[in-house]
Amino acid sequence: MEKQAARQPHPGQTQPCLIYPLTSILEPLEPATLFPRLQPLEVELGSGDGSFIAQYAQLHPERNFLAVERLLGRLRKIDRKGLRAGLANLRLVRIEASYLLEYLLPRESLRALHVYFPDPWPKRRHRQNRLVNARFTELARQVLAPCGVVYLRTDDEDYFAQMTAAFAANTDFSLAEMPAELSRIMTDFEKDFLAKGVNTLRAAYQRR
Repeated sequence: MEKQAARQPHPGQTQPCLIYPLTSILEPLEPATLFPRLQPLEVELGSGDGSFIAQYAQLHPERNFLAVERLLGRLRKIDRKGLRAGLANLRLVRIEASYLLEYLLPRESLRALHVYFPDPWPKRRHRQNRLVNARFTELARQVLAPCGVVYLRTDDEDYFAQMTAAFAANTDFSLAEMPAELSRIMTDFEKDFLAKGVNTLRAAYQRR
């Protein structure tokens, strides 16, 4: 029954689709309208081709997952993966990650937030464009439920230092362990970096 619910097309569509069409960018999302079953929700900001979230959603049918991507081509790849796997617990939205985090996610609605290999904006004059900064920690605290966790990965040492400094400075978070299960599931970027001998830097922070 749940797989059938996940594969039903949205109004006006002729094919099943996991991409949720936003009808408003002003009203917060309602998880109960996204998924056939109300379960703990985890969000991945910047899901790439879905290498991580499709695998993780398959391993945890007892949780719901929302993949966030700006590029439609990437969302369509994740959509195909999710449909092939019959993932009733996966939905996708096309929007800027920072906007969704600040305006569309209900307060204290998330079990976890995954941010893997965001754009490092390596040039000094562009660093203000980085997703993970002091403001990000405040927004993460807003959308995470108590004891919810932010999981971070990057290959950029400078960005990693910024990430960890930002969360260390926020007293609403404490350093947490990165579960081995999570570390084993690699993103598309991570596989490429590993093939080139580039190390992944990981950190996790739990909301108090």
